[in-house]
Amino acid sequence: MQREELVRLIAADVRALTAESDQIGREFASRNNLSSNDFRALLHIMVAEAAGAPLTAGELRKLMGTSAAAITYLVERMIESGHLRREAHPGDRRKVILRYDDHGLAVATDFFTPLAQINSQALADLPDADLDAAHRVFTAITGAMREFRTVNDG
Repeated sequence: MQREELVRLIAADVRALTAESDQIGREFASRNNLSSNDFRALLHIMVAEAAGAPLTAGELRKLMGTSAAAITYLVERMIESGHLRREAHPGDRRKVILRYDDHGLAVATDFFTPLAQINSQALADLPDADLDAAHRVFTAITGAMREFRTVNDG
């Protein structure tokens, strides 16, 4: 297969993955009485946490593209519902970061554990070298998407 065709197929795969992920996110939000923005916020917080760079409310506001008042309202609702908590920033005590609270972790674990199991089963027969290559591809695409977003931020 030609490189251009492989790149085209990967781009189509990313779009399909995004569409499936969006549907799963909608279902999670629906089951937990969350809005789509609530889910997006939780996802941003989870991704940042996994990268070792937890978010402040101001950073979340920028990622969400909302006003300070809207993000404050969202964060307050998410804290009240037990999905999030505020925590002092470990490197700068003047800052406050957002973290999943116990309830938020529990409902996410309940919902997403079966998906993780299905994913593990789907990947079980692939050799480690393929998984390593896929990880490199996803890392490159994520970096390119982040660059595109950064360049195109208004």
